[in-house]
Amino acid sequence: MLWSDPENEPPKDMREMQVMLQRAGVLIGLALTVWMVVAGAR
Repeated sequence: MLWSDPENEPPKDMREMQVMLQRAGVLIGLALTVWMVVAGAR
């Protein structure tokens, strides 16, 4: 993020949303990788 001093950190909801989006992105990436492997193995 672009905040330099810790007083300006985003609200809790924003941080929770970012963590959820990061987890969703990782899960989607893993699912796509597994799907590609399975599709390639057939």
